[in-house]
Amino acid sequence: MLRIRRRGVRRFWLAVVALTPALGLAGMAGAATGYQTQYCAQVPIVGGIPPWGFHTGAPITGATGSYARGHGDINLDASTVSGILCQVDRVAHEPDRLIIMSVEQHLVYHSHYASMWGVPGNIMKIIVKVQSSTDARCQVGTLGNVVLFASYNGVRSDSVQFSFPAACNDHDHLYHGPQVNNQVPPL
Repeated sequence: MLRIRRRGVRRFWLAVVALTPALGLAGMAGAATGYQTQYCAQVPIVGGIPPWGFHTGAPITGATGSYARGHGDINLDASTVSGILCQVDRVAHEPDRLIIMSVEQHLVYHSHYASMWGVPGNIMKIIVKVQSSTDARCQVGTLGNVVLFASYNGVRSDSVQFSFPAACNDHDHLYHGPQVNNQVPPL
């Protein structure tokens, strides 16, 4: 009977020793999920082709990175624009920093005869206003500029550039390349 109890105790401790690394990894995975990208859930994905819109590629999967998307309406005759945008920045060992922006009504600039990256395309420049922020430095109400370039003629060289004043300049990003998908209306 004593021999059976010792085997049972020994098996118990062997099981604890064997499971300890697995429990440690599970704890680390739980800690890592605390920094998952919010994927701009506040900005709905619209079906079809919006009057204007973009996304900068796949959402963040690594320890660092940035992601943005947005869409809205535009009236070229009245030079007015509306819409919503978001941007998420991931910095190592910190929570993701998310800003949601609305578009100010005045369309700053638009052209169907633009050239960037050595290719022709449509371009528009808008003013955005931070509506919500998880970045303590980037306050609600801050204004910034966004330039959207959509290449055409079968070339894929779209870009989106965010520019903000000093308090929000961590969110100054240029997204460019085949992963960027941009819709800027022609005249």
